[in-house]
Amino acid sequence: MTDSRALPHSSAPAATDGPVYVIGAGPGGLAAAYALRAQGIRAVVLEKSDRVGASWRRHYDRLHLHTTRRLSALPGLPMPRRFGRWVARDDVVRYLEKYAEQHELEITTGVEVSRVERADDGEGWLLRASGGRELTGRAVVVATGYNHTPRVPDWPGRDAYTGTFLHAGEYRNAEPYAGRDVLVVGVGNTGAEIAVDLVEGGAARVRLAVRTVPHIVRRSTAGWAAQYTGVLVRRLPVGLVDRLAGPMARLSVPDLSEQGLPRPDTGLYSRVRAGSIPVQDVGLIDAVRAGRVEITAAVEGFEDGKVVLADGDRVSPDVVIAATGYARALEGLVGHLDVLDARGRPVVHGARSPKNAPGLYFTGFTNPISGMFRELAIDARKIAKAVAKAAAKRAGAAARQSA
Repeated sequence: MTDSRALPHSSAPAATDGPVYVIGAGPGGLAAAYALRAQGIRAVVLEKSDRVGASWRRHYDRLHLHTTRRLSALPGLPMPRRFGRWVARDDVVRYLEKYAEQHELEITTGVEVSRVERADDGEGWLLRASGGRELTGRAVVVATGYNHTPRVPDWPGRDAYTGTFLHAGEYRNAEPYAGRDVLVVGVGNTGAEIAVDLVEGGAARVRLAVRTVPHIVRRSTAGWAAQYTGVLVRRLPVGLVDRLAGPMARLSVPDLSEQGLPRPDTGLYSRVRAGSIPVQDVGLIDAVRAGRVEITAAVEGFEDGKVVLADGDRVSPDVVIAATGYARALEGLVGHLDVLDARGRPVVHGARSPKNAPGLYFTGFTNPISGMFRELAIDARKIAKAVAKAAAKRAGAAARQSA
């Protein structure tokens, strides 16, 4: 599946003569490596775990892509029809393994990159990695993943909570929680799907704590996938999409105000641009309408073994599952290069490098309405073309200098 050839030696004559290093062997990193190879550029993928697709292997059991199989394939390899329209987690992992194998990607596992710096020649890049490695390359693609480090709010009193507490990243299936009272905190796609999974898996009571009411969309309506709409409106003005989305939501999604989920008072695409994508319904609407998932106010803290809610109520669940998202955790890797915004996200992505860091690329750090896998595929091609263009420019300059 992977090529474990020795890493290039760090004493190359110049960093610009080295390979392009891709950090992370998830879908974004693999797609970038393939696209670079297709441009005739050597790409070496560095993966800290022992296999490709490590983050996908850790996701909960029932997870399926919310994007269609046809629009989720990476460059150079369609997803098999047998995977169905909504591809399951295990099939995503199989696809990534097959992708790396079929394209003979050069992947070195068990290598964690801790810091990316400018190389001594001022042109390429130096990577400091586990085992004291120092690797130099002409460019770097950072593809460490959107869901990198679990994020849990610093709720007062949480350390004294005596019930079971876990982040959604540790949740696998509902079996351990059958017959138990569970509070899920956070109503993004992960929290919504875990709540439904718990109901279907026999939890005695399931509550869903909501701070900001989400936009909810049907994953598919009369065969038309929500992703198709996302692709169509991707480049339209935010205000226009907001105005169009309102009537569509009223037609397709029932009013759940009586159950505690009123319609949002801000536009759908405005939320997306702020980093919050809609919740795709995989059973939440029916579960809320039937009272099987109870909506509560947001969590404010823990006190005397109870969970304190924003409305002053106190509840005593057996289990609290924090579906509170992830941090990109890029500060240690590239934070010193002034390439991150105030929220720790790359200031650019895809084919664009930061102005002060040419040759440094990022992929997979946005959460687009048109589908993550689709955008990773597009970014991969753009990055490869940008690297090839830069290489051609350097070669031309060297030729002119030699002449």
